Order: sequence, then structure tokens, then C-alpha cells
Amino acid sequence: MTRKLIISTAIATVLGLTSVPAMAGNDVFLDQWGWFNSAGGAQVGNHNMIGVHQNGIFNGAVSEQYGNHNTAAIGQEGINNYGETYQNGNGNAAGVGQFGANHNAILSQDGNGNIAAGVQVGNGCNAGVSQVGAGNVAAFVQACP
Repeated sequence: MTRKLIISTAIATVLGLTSVPAMAGNDVFLDQWGWFNSAGGAQVGNHNMIGVHQNGIFNGAVSEQYGNHNTAAIGQEGINNYGETYQNGNGNAAGVGQFGANHNAILSQDGNGNIAAGVQVGNGCNAGVSQVGAGNVAAFVQACP
């Protein structure tokens, strides 16, 4: 993760925690720089959190959460990257960090207490993680040409 992404996430989290009541429900933090970036998603349940940071051109991010206490983060720096997270259950955590160009990452969690991470550097990496059940942990790091 870049220093800027970490600082942005920390600031967004602090601002979010201080600007809403403790039992406010779901949160979305969106930070986009550049041109033609897009982000979307859905939240059904309580105490879910989605954070998206995009800097570059033609990046896309989608996060869907169905359940409670799920956390998803997508950070993208570069050109033409796509990140997606899908969470169905409770207490799941998913993150995608992509740097470079033409990356695709899709993380899917169906269950409780699962953790999925990522990072892709370079050009043209593709990653897919699917977790079903409880307590699964997956991590990937790629440095594609």
C-alpha cells in the first residue's frame, strides 16, 4: 500500500467515526482522483464498511455486502483496473490493492469470519478468490510484467 492510501484511509476512518453516532449502521468511504473512474455497490445489514480509493484513469470498483460487521477495501493506482468484493455473511474482511494497469481482482466471501487480501503490481494481473464457510484466510501478491 502506498503511504497516500494509508493516510487517506486513516483520515476517512477517523472522520467517519467522529461524524456519525456509534449505532448509525453502514458506512461508505469513497476517494477518487483522475478521470473516468467509477464505483458502486450495495449494503444490506448493519455495521458494514466499504472503502474505495482510486487514483488514475478508467478504474472501476464494486463492493456488495449482505450481513453484519463486514469490511471491504479497494485501493487502485493506475490505469484500467477493476476490483470487486462480494460478502454474504457476518464478520468478513476483504481487500484489494492494485498498482499499475489492466488488473482484475474479484473476491467473494459466503460465510462468516473470512479474510481475503490481495496486491497486484505491474500489468495485466488477474486474481479470483472464493471463500465458502467460516474462518477461511486467503492472501495473494502478484508482480506481473
